[in-house]
Amino acid sequence: MRTLLLLSATLLPAAALAQDAPILLDPITLYGGLTPIEAQAYGRASTVLTAQDFERRGVTTVEQALRQVPGVAISASGESNAQIRIRGAEGNHTLVLIDGIRAAAGDQEYFLSGLELANVDRIEVLRGPQSVFFGADASAGVVNIITRKGGVGTEASGTIEIGDGWAASAHVSTRGERGGISLNASKRDDDGYDISQIDGGDDDGLTRETLQLSGDYALTEDIRAGATLRRATEEYDYDATNFAATSARDYLIDSRDHADRTEKTGQVWLEADMLDGRLSNRLSYDQTRYDFDDHQWTKAEARTDLWKFRSVYGIDGRVAEATQTIAFGLEHSKDENSLATEQRRRSNSAVLEYRGAFANGLDVQFGLRQDNNDVFDDATTWSLGLSYQMPNAPLRLHASAGTGVVNPDYIELFGGFGYVGNPNLKPEENRGFDLGVEATLLDGRAVVDLTYFHEDLEDEITFSGTPLPDGTNYYNQDGTSKRRGVEIAASLRATDSLSFGANYTYLHAKNPDGSVETRRPRHQLGLNAAWLFAEGRGSLSGDVIHVAGNYDQQFFGSFATEELPDYTVVNVAAGYDLTDKVRLTGRVVNLFDEDYSDVWGYPARGRTAYLGLAAKW
Repeated sequence: MRTLLLLSATLLPAAALAQDAPILLDPITLYGGLTPIEAQAYGRASTVLTAQDFERRGVTTVEQALRQVPGVAISASGESNAQIRIRGAEGNHTLVLIDGIRAAAGDQEYFLSGLELANVDRIEVLRGPQSVFFGADASAGVVNIITRKGGVGTEASGTIEIGDGWAASAHVSTRGERGGISLNASKRDDDGYDISQIDGGDDDGLTRETLQLSGDYALTEDIRAGATLRRATEEYDYDATNFAATSARDYLIDSRDHADRTEKTGQVWLEADMLDGRLSNRLSYDQTRYDFDDHQWTKAEARTDLWKFRSVYGIDGRVAEATQTIAFGLEHSKDENSLATEQRRRSNSAVLEYRGAFANGLDVQFGLRQDNNDVFDDATTWSLGLSYQMPNAPLRLHASAGTGVVNPDYIELFGGFGYVGNPNLKPEENRGFDLGVEATLLDGRAVVDLTYFHEDLEDEITFSGTPLPDGTNYYNQDGTSKRRGVEIAASLRATDSLSFGANYTYLHAKNPDGSVETRRPRHQLGLNAAWLFAEGRGSLSGDVIHVAGNYDQQFFGSFATEELPDYTVVNVAAGYDLTDKVRLTGRVVNLFDEDYSDVWGYPARGRTAYLGLAAKW
């Protein structure tokens, strides 16, 4: 915290000497409800990262990008598995979407691994309970990854990069007055590193290929249709574990094990405006398939089918201009997982949302949802968000409260791997609220946001290694897991060519018995700076990430929960436009070769340098 305050004190005087012209930006919209909502009207804490941010910082994977988002913690066990935790929740409490479609199928938690930014246009991170609008598994938040679709006309671009392997991507799109089509492709062949850190051990590499096709077309002035297809395959190496280990150093055994993942997603949709634009309807069908095989213990195939209907009515005018709207939604979902053969889960849901923008600067968003489930308890969730722009002051107050749920998964319900499931489990329930203030200073060149949050998790599903009195191995834990903390985000455009950013998260997360929650850092600090030179043709940027107070269970020795060493990682990136269409890029990850881990026994990658070219036509 002292570092962040010192940075602010240092930067603000410099900004005061910069140009006085106010910065006017286009409104930012979020997929934060049944329909998009402007960020200034959104009461919940959120962060939007754009392709421009990725290029400036030199980040190439979603995992790297999220490490600079307040309230988000990443737990990576090598290059192949990275969990997302928002505000101290479990990894499966964050819903990951790609173009609004669930990235994980069945009841699977989505692991980021090699998910690239090559053709990503933006990432929206919504923090706090989101189950009302996104369903179960969004009890802690949502990460929505939106891919590149292209603008009016024909576009084409490509990238190639070398460094411990190679990566390449391509994008082509065309768009006219009535619609467009886009194709994105990428491949990453990463040589990796030896995660076991054994002398003479083999590097654990990763290969990932992604192909996506999207299109939309206006059938009439009021009717539009579209579709998206995406397929990603991944092969990666991993090292076996040593259950007789006595230290983190000998927990992993150098081996030639490998695993495969295949992700397939698709969506078709139809939109229709009625009543001269006062009523807008959308019908969609999503399908997600996920196949996994570690060639040792687990081979699984999962699938989720989701039908959604949305109808929005403008109370005081056309939906696009209305200051008050009411929306209604219906959903039907079914999923399956081969880990529990002959089993299915089905849910029917109804959602109601009201939005109001009032002349005094107050924006209100309220949602209510009812989920009727076939194999476990039904659930009712709600959400309230308030945003207030103070008159004659550069301050916006925002607050939210609500509930979220996470449904029991197939193994917890039906058993597997020699353990007995519990069909009487209840969904986990998260209750939370946050209060924040956003200050826009120096004629729009500086923005600071401070948010306090508090969340309580009840009925947490817990595993017991020995059978319980009812013969099962899973139960709903008594008591409440409490999480509270502070999120700070700040940005400063000191001059037209020099900008700074900072974020800090303080998190206090405890189990019902008072013990510390694992893999939830107490302190996370991120700093970044970017400089444009040579009349904007060149750029130089740097990131600093500091993590402290992170605990994890040691799966060796006494299996105690111990604090991991604090760490600080520095990354740098640079770029230069060789021509108007070709750009040279370079970056170094972990510049000072910091030795660190997010998870006991899994050291992170050391210093790695990359060189690349990006072209557009």
